[in-house]
Amino acid sequence: MTSQPLRSRNWFGRQDLDGFAHRSWVKSEGFSDHVFDGRPVIGVANSWSELTNCNAHLRQVAEAVKRGVWSAGGFPLEFPTISLGEVLMKPTTMLFRNLMAMDVEECLRAYPLDAAVLLSGCDKTTPAMLMGAASADVPAIMVTGGPMLRGNWRQEELGSGTDLWRLWGERRAGRLTDEELCEAESCMSRSAGHCMVMGTASTMASMAETLGMTLPGNAAIPAPDSRRLQMAELAGRRAVEMASAGGPRPSAILTANAFDNAIRALMAIGGSTNAVIHLVALAGRVGVPLPLARFDELSRTTPFVLNVRPSGKYLMEDFFYAGGLPVVLRALLPLLDGAAPTVNGRSLADNVGDARNWNEDVIRPLGVPLAAEGGLAILRGNLCPGGAVIKVSAASPQLLTHRGRAVVFEDHADLHRRIDDPGVAIDETSVLVLKQAGPKGAPGMPEWGAAPVPARLLKKGVKDMVRISDARMSGTSYGTVVLHVAPESAVGGPLALVRDGDEIQLDVPRRTLTLEVAEAELGRRRAAWTPRPPHFSRGYGRLFLDHVLQADEGCDFDFLRGRTPVKYEDSAGPSHA
Repeated sequence: MTSQPLRSRNWFGRQDLDGFAHRSWVKSEGFSDHVFDGRPVIGVANSWSELTNCNAHLRQVAEAVKRGVWSAGGFPLEFPTISLGEVLMKPTTMLFRNLMAMDVEECLRAYPLDAAVLLSGCDKTTPAMLMGAASADVPAIMVTGGPMLRGNWRQEELGSGTDLWRLWGERRAGRLTDEELCEAESCMSRSAGHCMVMGTASTMASMAETLGMTLPGNAAIPAPDSRRLQMAELAGRRAVEMASAGGPRPSAILTANAFDNAIRALMAIGGSTNAVIHLVALAGRVGVPLPLARFDELSRTTPFVLNVRPSGKYLMEDFFYAGGLPVVLRALLPLLDGAAPTVNGRSLADNVGDARNWNEDVIRPLGVPLAAEGGLAILRGNLCPGGAVIKVSAASPQLLTHRGRAVVFEDHADLHRRIDDPGVAIDETSVLVLKQAGPKGAPGMPEWGAAPVPARLLKKGVKDMVRISDARMSGTSYGTVVLHVAPESAVGGPLALVRDGDEIQLDVPRRTLTLEVAEAELGRRRAAWTPRPPHFSRGYGRLFLDHVLQADEGCDFDFLRGRTPVKYEDSAGPSHA
């Protein structure tokens, strides 16, 4: 028995031509009359793809979800969504996050679904699915794919992404042979799942759990662990209960307090800078104002406690064995809204109240943190009037206050053409500035922000430099890298006006980023500046360029902010049989 009418009955419960057609065509898949007996229909939105290695195991996860749906008396119907593979997709998956969100939203809106289970994993798949579900506001629960097992090379544990950048730097410095690099390549990524460091995928799984959109404990379970499938089965069962009760819907969970909780968790775990953009975009879908200032305000009063790469020494497997995200959230409860609701019907505080910390070197107690403040900081100044982001927990402490002369690269191709050119005057005090890497400039705001340190400096032992751009950075990356400079250079933001030799002052304790050039000179440069021609004149690329917002607004499309919840009356429309 359900507490309210099921939306799917508008398709399958009708005794007319449409009902006849809908039931008949579903029966062509081998289903009997029993699936139309009034049970809830649960959509299993699957972002599986062999082009998205992080999500390549989600077929098996989907089967576990369906097992749970059947066991609870529901009718599961799996459907594909587009999938965004971080490593293989060019120029960047960020160009297509909004497209995937639209795909998910329109499927939830158009199909006969009473609730949905969202299967995600790779970086952008998690925020995209949450954004789509938030806009449609159908009862939804998420299951992420989980991190892969730790890499093992000789006697060294490797973390995908973080150690990839480190080993490549060693190769460029001449301290690693091609044979050794090839050997490490085969030892780094040895199972299904996403990066096993606190990169964007692990971060966004943690954000989904903190927001209340997953079952507790979901974020850190390794992809090959049987408990990942058990979690998926339980999510399928819970989806049936949510469908029968008519909720909770995303609108009841994704509140202002939930976003504050997520920001606190982000700072405590040293999460990816990408989470700032995704949380702002998701908040925009549910009408919650989320300015960058809120991130910095909460960062200043949230200790950083998770000792996981790239901001620490352990890997996601160790995080799971130590107790996972519930341990962090329990420690943070004095700073959180513990009454925030979650998809399992319990409060956040109830979900994490029994969590125990099994390794206090992996998850530091709140009173003995790795740092007194959170992992991220928001910068302001005449170089970034709309704000910029830096991952303090992965930066070099001695560079957090730095003054240096700019070495400017006009775009990504220019960077790679000249970074190792001995004719370019670069030393360890230089500030590397990359332009044309933002939402419209790149296009799509790729993860180009962690520009390479010149090989000649690597060979001298220089491991980090201050780098500034309107790009993003992989959550697995590290270094003193200022990102998301807004407005971007492609639309005439101050970054577009920087020239070689300009002095730039970075002062993270004061949260400032300053271009030390007189306003009159900047005015002359601004008057002479002209934009580049647009990258696209048709198709989705044109839509993207016409409607994408800047980084400080989440890079969503301007016309997608807010939600239009589906109604019980929504149906597939008249039959065309």
